[in-house]
Amino acid sequence: MMILCSFFSCGKERDQNFIRVSQVNPRYLEYSDGTPFIPVGPNICWERFETDETKVLQLYEQRFRNLSENGGNYTRIWLSAPFFEVEHKKAGEFDENRVKRIDKLLELATKYGIKIKFCLENFRKLTGYSAPFSSSVAFDKPIYSCDNRGPLSDMDDFFKTQQGKNLYIDRVAFLATRYADNPAIMGWELWNEINSVSFSEGIAGELEWTREMLPVVKSYFPHHLVMQSLGSFDNEKYQEWYTDFSSLSDNEIAQVHRYLDPGAAWDICQAPMDSLASQAVVLLRSMVVDKPVILSEVGAVEAHHSGPSKLYESDTLGILLHDLIFAPFFSGAAAPGQSWHWQYYIEKNNLWWHFGRFSHATENINPVTEQYQPVFFMHDQVRFYCLKGNTHTLVWCRDALSNWHTELIGNLLPDSRTVKLPLQFLSNKVSDVEQYDPWSDVRKVTHVVDDTLEITFKRSVVLRFNNENH
Repeated sequence: MMILCSFFSCGKERDQNFIRVSQVNPRYLEYSDGTPFIPVGPNICWERFETDETKVLQLYEQRFRNLSENGGNYTRIWLSAPFFEVEHKKAGEFDENRVKRIDKLLELATKYGIKIKFCLENFRKLTGYSAPFSSSVAFDKPIYSCDNRGPLSDMDDFFKTQQGKNLYIDRVAFLATRYADNPAIMGWELWNEINSVSFSEGIAGELEWTREMLPVVKSYFPHHLVMQSLGSFDNEKYQEWYTDFSSLSDNEIAQVHRYLDPGAAWDICQAPMDSLASQAVVLLRSMVVDKPVILSEVGAVEAHHSGPSKLYESDTLGILLHDLIFAPFFSGAAAPGQSWHWQYYIEKNNLWWHFGRFSHATENINPVTEQYQPVFFMHDQVRFYCLKGNTHTLVWCRDALSNWHTELIGNLLPDSRTVKLPLQFLSNKVSDVEQYDPWSDVRKVTHVVDDTLEITFKRSVVLRFNNENH
């Protein structure tokens, strides 16, 4: 398979650059040489089903290869997952054999041009019980519990006492001795969904701890980005939480998690996937005006996150994946949506090609210099997600008559739509329009007649209107 190459993802010399917030346009990311960086790829946080070290690393190589061959350049890994956890025998004791696994992972990332965001921690409580399984992920840290000869009584001890804070910092310091200068690492996330931990002070205490730890972690990793994450944005009441965390000056990326969830309190979480993904980005962009926004976890679940969505079984074409990839970026995010359920959905249905179609749709663009302004409107039952730039306008068109409910539950395949689109929303006159069909991977040029563009497509199409003076 041919490896895709756009100017923001290729070049061995560029792989040696770190990733930073753009110094020209802080809504986007760039390499340390100033070349724009759009992180394209899913979460591949841990291996769910395999425990053998050699086989797990082989699986990661296969995933990195699949992603790279489809234009991808990014993933997220949990260092707190048992396979990579360096501190698993005793509090403050670090396992060099586990370090070698991380070393190998970073070698593979370098080989395939993948930048990794490492999530440092995820546990939610302290008990004396060991994790019931080793191949997945545990939400407990028994080695820290005094019931298991550890130094802490509970999560309050971890978050409030200096002894607890030092445990976190010492683990960061140990990792920094090995990886602070590694350019394969994009950044460090302090905690997965910090609001989910068992802490008596609740969100206020978690915010204060985050405020304290962000600059500490940055001091150990000055070349890497640092950030925090909250749980799924599935309740309107969480807007204050997201505003507070996203606005922290040391939180370099405003991240949001959002899932299609039939049990969620907020109706938007049962909307078409493009709408629920877009709305999350739009809300965060209204909260912060000077930093990148990324939909860093997105997918579909059974009610109240009780498991992967059963929709995945019938979505062999990747309708949900297509929408969650395209909608965030075309709503002003610094990246396409970063999907969850890598094994239950992407690998099972062999959907890696969707990342390649996004890379094709956005090849040779520079979001930093374009200074994109997102614009949304509906016309003739089509949702138009526009990025108006300095030299062109990029538009992702999504048929509103077709969605996950009509296709995956109603079993209604979409018809081709012919739409006549008046071009008054453009700032400049255009005579020709580039069309890219992400489902067939076909590109063509269409002539504009009387300031109206006639487009025929199924589900979605991407348009590029180049300014006449460019």
